[in-house]
Amino acid sequence: MDYINDPRFQGLKPFENKIWLSSPTMHGDEQKWVDEAIRTNWVSTVGENINVIEEQVAGIVGRKYALALASGTAALHLAIRLCAEKLYGQPPAGQGSLAGKKVFASNMTFAATVNPICYEGGTPVFIDSEYETWNMDPKALEKAFKKYPDVKLIVMAHLYGSPAKIDAIRKIADRHGALIVEDAAESFGASFQGAQTGSFGDVSILSGNGNKIITGSSGGFLLTDSEEDASRVRKWSTQSREAAPWYQHEEMGYNYRMSNIIAGILRGQLPYLEEHIEQKRQIYRRYKEGLKDLPVTMNPFDEKNSKPNYWLSCMLIDPKAMCRTVRGDKDELWISEQGTSCPGEILAALKSYNAEGRPIWKPMYLQPIYRNQDFVVAVKGQKVLDVGADVFRRGVCLPSDNKMTKEEQEKVIRIVRSCFE
Repeated sequence: MDYINDPRFQGLKPFENKIWLSSPTMHGDEQKWVDEAIRTNWVSTVGENINVIEEQVAGIVGRKYALALASGTAALHLAIRLCAEKLYGQPPAGQGSLAGKKVFASNMTFAATVNPICYEGGTPVFIDSEYETWNMDPKALEKAFKKYPDVKLIVMAHLYGSPAKIDAIRKIADRHGALIVEDAAESFGASFQGAQTGSFGDVSILSGNGNKIITGSSGGFLLTDSEEDASRVRKWSTQSREAAPWYQHEEMGYNYRMSNIIAGILRGQLPYLEEHIEQKRQIYRRYKEGLKDLPVTMNPFDEKNSKPNYWLSCMLIDPKAMCRTVRGDKDELWISEQGTSCPGEILAALKSYNAEGRPIWKPMYLQPIYRNQDFVVAVKGQKVLDVGADVFRRGVCLPSDNKMTKEEQEKVIRIVRSCFE
């Protein structure tokens, strides 16, 4: 559809410079530490930048140890393996640490939260979300334990920077003797009841991916309070080399350590964490104000107990304001109708004006690779709630780049509003 010449968008011109969903924001300090690594020739997986960033991240989150790794996914993999070996022991050679075991996992998240379960031979059982935060529903989790009482591992994520109901999830886990891997990749700097996300899991992780609130272009961190666990992860991440004069290996290892170059970028980024959060918060507030008379709501959070980092501002269209739409695995169709819209139309309109949005994460149990895995939903009265699929159908991630000016955001708001006219 030609949105540029659509009369609903009269007078609007495409952005000269693309408005991104969430792009890296560099400040110049990053170059100082990268140059220092190059000048001193510490460009591999050891160096002062790594030492400093590990100490600083651990201090911010409130953990004793932060292990700098190549990515958030690498951190998740080692966190899941660490917990699995605590629960089930070291597996035989060639067998994953979760072989034959089920693991409860967030349903509405990026695939990186779940894939490492399968790296270790486990089977994910997906737990539905709840509407209050879009995160793992404690009621559905409790129901899952009734169905699978032998499960001992939970992998849960904080979606779009909004903390989950981690207090309730922790109580359930403790009652069933289960460990928690906390995926705080999207929520660095967010807090729940005064404590930072990343501090609640038995093992937790952060991400420094290019679109995150603090970035090294890549990189991630595994967070723990155990010196023994930190030592094991450090060893695994450097190919599990033993303390011998030759290359000796007695267990599986990986090339997962962060480089000193990436750590230098993160070292320069870290002082700007609170500034980035405030910029994202202002973006969220402007969307909430600018769209308040439309049949939409913004992505929710627990205002009493949590402080998000507002990584992405997302919008949920009221059911009665959804235009007729249908989605396949890779394509979708919709019919534009006055007073209604849908995520596909809004994203297409934004794209035509050179702005980037994104659909809400497609729930894991709807992904072709995971369609045969079990999925547990909560029950409200006689109504079975499939919250993740509903939010995916009606939700859209709006441009949330913290370099977007107020005037540019006002134009984005006008584009969204025009879709409902």
